[in-house]
Amino acid sequence: MTEDATARDRLLSRRAFGGGVLALGGAVMIGAVPGAAASPGSTRGAGAEAAGPGAEGSGSGAQDVGAGRAARRTTLRRGSAERAGLLPTHLDRLVTDAEAFLAPSPTHPWYAGAVLLAGRGGTVALHRPIGSAVRYSAYDEKTDTGVELPPDEQLAMTEDTVFDLASVSKLFTSILAVQQIERGTLDLEAKVTAYLPEFGGGGKQDVTVRQLLTHTSGFRSWIPLYREPTREGKLRLLWNEVPANPPGSAYLYSDLNLISLQLILEEITGHGLDALLHDEITAPLGMHRTRFNPPLSWRPDIAATEDARRPWSGLDRGMVWGEVHDENAYSLGGIAGHAGVFSRAWDLAILARTLLNGGAYGRARILSPESVALMFTDFNTAFPGDEHGLGFELYQHWYMGAMATPHTAGHTGFTGTSLVLDPTTDAFLIVLGNSVHPVRSWRSGSAPRVAAANSLARAVPVRPDRGRTSWFSGMASATTVTLTLPQVTGAARLECALWWDTEPGADRVALESSADGGATWQPVPFTTDGRTEHPAGTVAGWSGRVWHTVSARLPGADTLLRWRYATDQRYVGRGVYVDGLRLLDGAGRPVFDEARPADGARIEADGWTRSAD
Repeated sequence: MTEDATARDRLLSRRAFGGGVLALGGAVMIGAVPGAAASPGSTRGAGAEAAGPGAEGSGSGAQDVGAGRAARRTTLRRGSAERAGLLPTHLDRLVTDAEAFLAPSPTHPWYAGAVLLAGRGGTVALHRPIGSAVRYSAYDEKTDTGVELPPDEQLAMTEDTVFDLASVSKLFTSILAVQQIERGTLDLEAKVTAYLPEFGGGGKQDVTVRQLLTHTSGFRSWIPLYREPTREGKLRLLWNEVPANPPGSAYLYSDLNLISLQLILEEITGHGLDALLHDEITAPLGMHRTRFNPPLSWRPDIAATEDARRPWSGLDRGMVWGEVHDENAYSLGGIAGHAGVFSRAWDLAILARTLLNGGAYGRARILSPESVALMFTDFNTAFPGDEHGLGFELYQHWYMGAMATPHTAGHTGFTGTSLVLDPTTDAFLIVLGNSVHPVRSWRSGSAPRVAAANSLARAVPVRPDRGRTSWFSGMASATTVTLTLPQVTGAARLECALWWDTEPGADRVALESSADGGATWQPVPFTTDGRTEHPAGTVAGWSGRVWHTVSARLPGADTLLRWRYATDQRYVGRGVYVDGLRLLDGAGRPVFDEARPADGARIEADGWTRSAD
């Protein structure tokens, strides 16, 4: 079952980003690494926000290992926010916001309960259950209410509650495929028919393995395989399926891609997907509560899903609890490439840490650093807004929130699950909710995921470029904030430091000037780092999460200057920071310097605040 297709349809177009990928510090990063190689207090030129306690790069012992060299095998431990290099106030906000979605949001609760896990480096700084794992016995469609179980039969969430991961299962199938690519038994660019000759029916003879992994095969989103009573009938539907688009011509998320990949894996290995999951991933990593088809003994520890009945469900099954929710996966015996894996938050944290480590955890290695880099590489540059690695979605603000960067990887599941990995900060976030309990129509969108990701992103500190504080724009949506310098006689040029991470194509920070006392404003072109020109006077998107030196020539004497940051109503990035504001005369002498208390007091901050982090 696809994850919230309506949310995907509403996504704004995203700009495609390029760049070389390398394995670095147990993570996959582009260019310089925030905090990995900087000395305490260093900023521009080191490719770092800052290093030292609490800054990016701390907590994981990251080191530049380069391509083909072993990554550090960091393992997980529980610890404080400070030990993880996170700000506790914002980490606590993650729980507060999540609890709000247990209430009507806006009509019904988004989930009956959830388990939240957040960490950085090797430290799990937050692991919190909220709400109920099992609350309802049924759904009453006439009154649109849930039929609650007696209080003594309801089950509260615990840290170890196991969830039906739904489409997050696709990540496991993808990892298994990349393992086979690494071993040479599977060719990324090979046609699927090289492994499954029957697959070529309906005009699919040119579909490649890569197109399955990146959802560019042309398959439509799904087909009701469960209507066919036999496995042979289900396969016949798949073999005869006619692509909705020519292979490679469009992005269209489809469960059929990962079902096809499952069939390839089982063909080339001679093993079922459940055995591959156990032998190649969960057993080596010690993920003891992750599997297909959990045994009956697990049922008291599993979150219930939906009262599955027609017409909202394809099958009449009653309250689903301990069995896979997805109809097609259920009809395939609970073992499917697109859905069916059950797991808990801690096990997923192990998987997250393994990938951020470059494929290793403790003494176990399931992938090489190069293979992890491949999974986190955007293969969909032709389809801006649909950035995708091998199995992993990339740079998706609609559920990654402010954690989204061109290198942030993750996936969601229809039942209310999600996993987000941010290699640039070495942070990971797991939100597991039973949002289809008691019925799928009660939830919409991904607001709880976005809120949690925003809080974790804000919990990663950004150290000022100079001094104790810098100006911070905040992270509110549908907001415009301005930072205005005073009119200074003789000023000819602006210099300052700028840090930005905004939703690309939507939220921009602009440098503007006014010659009439602020009645009207015009854009001011500027350069960053002495080499990159911004003729429109604006920047947006992801800037590497590093400080950049800004230089701008004033358009005339005695003009006002301001920084203006405007956000739309949807998603936000980590925000904008400005520091070291100075106005220089024609000879390069400072006529205004915010470091001087008298000058700093003349700055008008509307919505901007002084921030040490």
